This record gives sequence, C-alpha cells and structure tokens, in this order.
Amino acid sequence: MIICRTPFRISFFGGATDYPEWYRVHGGATLATAINKYCYITCRVLPPFFAHRIRLVYSVIENCQAISDIKHPAARAVLRHLNIEHGIEIHHDADLPARSGIGSSSAFTVGLLHAGYALQGHLASREQLARESIHIEQEVLRETVGSQDQVLAAYGGFNHLTFPRAGDIDVRPVALAKERLELLESHLMLFYTGITRTASSVAETYVPYLRDTLREGLMKTIRAMVDEGLAIVCDGRDIERFGTLLHEAWDAKRELGASVSNPEVEAIYRRARRVGATGGKLVGAGGGGFLLLFVPPPAQLRVRLELSTLVHVPFRFEFGGSRIVLAEREEEYDASCDRIALRSAT
Repeated sequence: MIICRTPFRISFFGGATDYPEWYRVHGGATLATAINKYCYITCRVLPPFFAHRIRLVYSVIENCQAISDIKHPAARAVLRHLNIEHGIEIHHDADLPARSGIGSSSAFTVGLLHAGYALQGHLASREQLARESIHIEQEVLRETVGSQDQVLAAYGGFNHLTFPRAGDIDVRPVALAKERLELLESHLMLFYTGITRTASSVAETYVPYLRDTLREGLMKTIRAMVDEGLAIVCDGRDIERFGTLLHEAWDAKRELGASVSNPEVEAIYRRARRVGATGGKLVGAGGGGFLLLFVPPPAQLRVRLELSTLVHVPFRFEFGGSRIVLAEREEEYDASCDRIALRSAT
C-alpha cells in the first residue's frame, strides 16, 4: 500500500511565461509557492480475486480490464508510462476541488507518478517527477498547460522558477528570514469563487497567440514583474508594494484574453478592494476557481465579511513537495503458481 501526498500551488507573478509556446522562444520565469493543501493518491497491487484488473476511484469509479479502457486521461497516460502490468487499485482524494486554478491536474499527475514508482520499488527524484509529468501533460496528452505547476508539485517551496529557451528548468528557492516569510503569508487570503473550469480550456483561448506582436510587449511586462516581486520580498522593501504589484499583474494578465476573467469575478474583486484589499488575482489560467487577495491584516475581517458568501481557505506555504507518506509491505499474489511472496514497496 502506497500513499502519496502532493501539494497544490499558488502563482504570484510570471504566469503565462511558463507555457512552452512562449518560453522556448523568449524564455520565461515565475514567482510561486506550493501551499499546505494537498492531493492524496493511494494505490496498491490489486489481488487477483476480482472481475476487474484496474480500479480507479475519484469523482467516479472506473473498473477496467486494461489500461486502454481507462477514461481518466492522466491516469491512463501515467499507467502506460509506468508500464504497469499487474492489477492496481488507485484512490484519489484532495483538500481542494479540481478545476479551480491551484494546479490540481498537475498535482494528480505528479502524485500518481510518484506513487506508481514507489509501488514498483523505485524512489523517483523531484527532478524526474517534474520532467516526466511535464512530458505526459504536454507531449502525450497534448494539453495546453504550462510547466510551473508540475515543478511546484514535485519540489514544493516558495520558488523563483526560470524557463530557458533550451535546457533544464531552474528551481531557485527564495531564501527569506522566518519573520519576512510570515509577514508575506499574513497578508494573503484565498477565497473559492465556486466557478470551475479547466485551465487548459481557458489557456487555449490565448496561448496560441502569445507571440503576436500586440501580446509580445505585454508578456515581457508580465515577465519583468517576477524580478520586481522577488526584489520586494528579498530586499526588505515595504511589503504593501507586493499587493500593488499583484494588482498591476492582474490588470496585465486580463489583457491576454477575454476568458481570463469574467463579470462575476470582477465584481468580487472590486468589492474586496473597496473594503481594503490592495491587490489580487485568480491563481490559475483564469476564468474562475480561487481568488488570491493581498490584504493588510487590519482589513481582513472587513474582507471576510464582505465576501461571506465565498469559502475562505486559510493556508501556509509548503516546503516538502510530493512525498510518500506511507509505504507498507504487502503481500503479492501470484495466481499462476498459487503462492504468496512478500515484497517491499520502497
């Protein structure tokens, strides 16, 4: 039995420059953090007593005979990638809802890869998990997704990520004193808008056009905000400037396409700013999901009351990345010769 815990993420600055359609030409960067909300994957070798060889439990239950029968695209792709030949049972649970902008799809892919490798007795590195999950999502599934979500899910931490035109993604942890980190955390509030959408479907409306002349300057502005945001937190500047920059970044991100925001989200954001929020943004590709707000602590009660119809989600930064939290020895049944062999999953 394997249980894997993989964090979700919040991106502050540089979102959209992590799409390969952009960074393979211009390079890109993001400033982002994993948070202490998780995707949990439980998997085990399925004994040969059932009519099905594969059981997958998420928002629906799939009982299948072969990997090709699996309807969940990422699960099907990961199990093929792992070359799973034995029966397997997989359960997915999460602290936050899917299709809400917190990197849930990539956390699932990273987590299932991690758990699957552990079940085979292989301890996958963070770099391997990030690289292979990017390959699965972008090259196998052909989804319009960036590359920061997989890295943050695998590595965890508050990071400055750079995406070169060629070569490996660079993961640079942002080294802050505990007091400075806690000051930043204390100004952040997360609210669930209740609007669900897939990041890929939203991104498809603007990613193919990122290199258009009209958007090129905007994308370079979005990239430059990563450096400014990093300087604010690292150089001891007034932390309130971080919130102002978030607002400027959100204004820029909305110009990428009409689907990035919508009237309902805009109304929520205006109400929050009216009662004290300095800045904020939708934390994913856009369109809905979770709204991140930068709010000075004295104004946070007013914001909570104003947005009382939304779910407020307290969170902290997370530094562990994807982890195997349980790896129990289990019995493997060999029906062909009627024996039971003990093996270790780690």
